[in-house]
Amino acid sequence: MGGVPNSPWNVDVVVVGAGFAGLAAARELTQQGYDVLVFEGRDRVGGRSFTGSVAGLPADMGGTFVGPTQDAVLALAAELGVASTPTYHDGKNVIQWRGRTRSYRGTIPRLSLAGLIDIGRLRWQFERIARRIPVSAPWAAHDARQLDGLSLGAWLRAARATASSRDLMAIMARVTWGCEPDDVSMLHAARYIHTAGGLDRLLDVENGAQQDRFPGGTQQIAKAAAAELGDRVVLDAPVRRIDRHDRGVTVTSDRGQAEAGFVIVAVPPAQRAPIEFAPPLPAGYQQLAQHWPQGRLSKAYAAYSTPFWRANGFSGQALSDKGPVFITFDVSPHDDGPGILMGFVDARAFDSLPTDQRRRDALRCFASLFGDRALDPLDYVDQRWGAEDFAPGGPTAAVPPGSWTRFGPWLREPVGPIHWAGTETADEWTGFLDGAVRSGQRAAADVIAKL
Repeated sequence: MGGVPNSPWNVDVVVVGAGFAGLAAARELTQQGYDVLVFEGRDRVGGRSFTGSVAGLPADMGGTFVGPTQDAVLALAAELGVASTPTYHDGKNVIQWRGRTRSYRGTIPRLSLAGLIDIGRLRWQFERIARRIPVSAPWAAHDARQLDGLSLGAWLRAARATASSRDLMAIMARVTWGCEPDDVSMLHAARYIHTAGGLDRLLDVENGAQQDRFPGGTQQIAKAAAAELGDRVVLDAPVRRIDRHDRGVTVTSDRGQAEAGFVIVAVPPAQRAPIEFAPPLPAGYQQLAQHWPQGRLSKAYAAYSTPFWRANGFSGQALSDKGPVFITFDVSPHDDGPGILMGFVDARAFDSLPTDQRRRDALRCFASLFGDRALDPLDYVDQRWGAEDFAPGGPTAAVPPGSWTRFGPWLREPVGPIHWAGTETADEWTGFLDGAVRSGQRAAADVIAKL
């Protein structure tokens, strides 16, 4: 994997990107007996799945959780011998809101009776809209232009959401798309929730998208898949150009050139833009790459000798309107230690700070939620996806108003021998690891049908 270049290669299919989508596609193709080559621009596999470490223990800096109905990624993990474990959620949750800190249980905190009624009303309206969006062609919904012309924030204001409800939805937008409600299309938000099976499935821990995690980190799945592929995966090989011709494609990377009948481009839409296509792609494809930006989300981890919050009856899960940490989870490996808190961080003010200041600010947030013991960790680490040099941004695309109805039809429509994958192109669990695996398998099936 990533060995000495053997250019020019001649294969059946080239895959661009060794994230979960690209590796799933390559794995499907090789299992069907086709010769595949994967070009990856980073020096590692996994894409937006990257497992670092805190206090010597695995820490997922990108994609972390899996849950019920995420059958594609769970099946892949099982085939590769990677086991999952339930996310810890016993005890009271914490919310820091409007200057007060208190505990609650369940997914949605009861801020007040009026607030609970308002959130219930908005959830009902949102779910009703989401259910009628055709996920494969959201631009075909009867009110698609109206919904796509609104941001999620504008829809909330039009629905007369209370300030607390709007702020809770802002937390959902930050953790889901890495953006503010005014930055994401209401049509995109509704489709996204539909692909996850509803708001409860998207937001819950138990029976939801955060139900389980992989103790050794999600990147071990990508590493195991890449190990199966061996020298077919070439690292440090950003693709610069894709030429279409009557024999298929010529794919040019920094590690050499490959001839193939087909290419699967398995990177986020925004990251298609730096690739030169010859002849140029139709205008819709070029505009799509410019109008499908990545969000920005950061993460912070702190490790302690024990999960001390459990002794006080707390689950380690928290919400905060103060920031920069706005959601936390307990990802400790054992009851008796070490204890590990993971926080999702608002990237806007955080990412530009020096390392020491980021550490102080994140630990201050942990301490405001769980007590001053959080100020003195054994170790601390953070990850800023928006500050990455190569393919920056995450967790997924933050699709702005107007983009689905204008450019959506080109999201995954092939251009001759060029096919598209990536979690943004999935019709189930868009934006998640499961959506990435499904998209790679779908693109591979499409190519196999033509081969």
